[in-house]
Amino acid sequence: MNLLLTNDDGIDAPGLEALVRAARTLGHDPLVVAPATHQSWCSHTITANRGLRVERRADDRFAVHGTPADCVRMGLLRLAREAKWVLSGINHGANLGADVYYSGTVAAVREAVLHGWPGVALSHYRRKGVELDDWERVTPWAASVLADLLARPTQPGLFYNVNLPHLEPKDNATPQVVFCPLDPNPLPLNYRHEEEEDEFYYDGNYTARQRKAGADMEVCLQGGIAVTELRLF
Repeated sequence: MNLLLTNDDGIDAPGLEALVRAARTLGHDPLVVAPATHQSWCSHTITANRGLRVERRADDRFAVHGTPADCVRMGLLRLAREAKWVLSGINHGANLGADVYYSGTVAAVREAVLHGWPGVALSHYRRKGVELDDWERVTPWAASVLADLLARPTQPGLFYNVNLPHLEPKDNATPQVVFCPLDPNPLPLNYRHEEEEDEFYYDGNYTARQRKAGADMEVCLQGGIAVTELRLF
């Protein structure tokens, strides 16, 4: 099966490499079409008022000077016409609950679904103040989830949002996969004011948001792999 892989952290992000490894361990043939630069929180922005430059990095790797949605458009139209699924991630940081409306990672898959391709968005929760350095550990987690999801019958308008937990280094357990609903609660509104620059910077506390019992926020922050079915129609 041919797969189109993208992300919003940029083509050189370690999470994307983890996704490539996960796809290959399942015997799939991934082709990467990812943003040339970091595009986090760009949501479903597309480039319509200027040209898009596509840079070939290797036979199976292209950098697009645009957004994740641009990458999917260019990939499905010109670079990866044989793709059967679109995978996006693995994002550096969670995309839980209302995050799916802001996330470039999720928007890439949403763009694919709009045009009739199924897809999976994958993200890796990061505990505040702790850097992610366990991509090797989460690769088999992603591969296991993908083996299940890619084997399922596709449905028009349906795609999946997957969030991997950030476990303690000494925790060697394999997280439980939990299919769960999307948490409707947004991040708290909070900005800090930098007086010297007279500018406001978003300063939301991820773990301070309200949580719905059994929804993706609670599942992931409690150490499970949260899988949510999302539908466009």
